[in-house]
Amino acid sequence: MVKLSMRKSRRASRLSMTSLIDVIFLLLLFFMLTSTFSRFSEVELTAAGASAGGVSDRPPLFLRLLPDAISLNGQAVEMDALAGALAPDADVDEPRPLIVALGAEVTSQRLTDLLVALRGVQGIAPTVLGGRT
Repeated sequence: MVKLSMRKSRRASRLSMTSLIDVIFLLLLFFMLTSTFSRFSEVELTAAGASAGGVSDRPPLFLRLLPDAISLNGQAVEMDALAGALAPDADVDEPRPLIVALGAEVTSQRLTDLLVALRGVQGIAPTVLGGRT
């Protein structure tokens, strides 16, 4: 008779799945509310094509982007000073072409940072070369 009563008590002590689902839902809600969400920035890219303006008589500017350095026409320049270095060459009426060559180990984040910095410079038309140099 004792064995029979032990079997009945084991069946009666089954766990309810409802409380487990409630706990999982509360944990999910907690982690969703306490996490931080990143805000992604957008960089406008335009496809290369025929421009409406004529050929400029001024030569294009050449910018080489490396993982740890930037050079503008062969002169080293910092990312923060790039807008100031490009300002004398910029022309709002006729944007001056800027050719951007990428180094071998340049990350996409570094290129995005450069394009964001160039967005603030008026009178410059940047073109990113496809291959890495």
